[in-house]
Amino acid sequence: QVQLVESGGGLVQPGGSLRLSCVASGITFSSYIMSWYRQAPGKERELVAPTTDYADSVKGRFTISRDNAKNTVYLQMNSLKPEDTAVYYCHAAHATFRWRIYWGQGTQVTVSS
Repeated sequence: QVQLVESGGGLVQPGGSLRLSCVASGITFSSYIMSWYRQAPGKERELVAPTTDYADSVKGRFTISRDNAKNTVYLQMNSLKPEDTAVYYCHAAHATFRWRIYWGQGTQVTVSS
């Protein structure tokens, strides 16, 4: 059974930082392209951080990284803004068999003073 479990969300003040983690199980982690998406209330889900070409709204502030030994992908978020408030989702897509995709359950990030 495949599971992607996110953690690290919470309430943070504007200008603060958070690091999200996503631990994968049930897949060969190194064979998957890992990404982060987010969805704010009333908005569509958007791609935030692939391995290249971050969304313009987060460039220079967010960094995605991975540790294959721990089956974990991270999203370091700095200089957070209220508009970064959203549910953040971990996404896995097989590098070769692109129809094999999986989603985490999401973790809430709220940026507010």
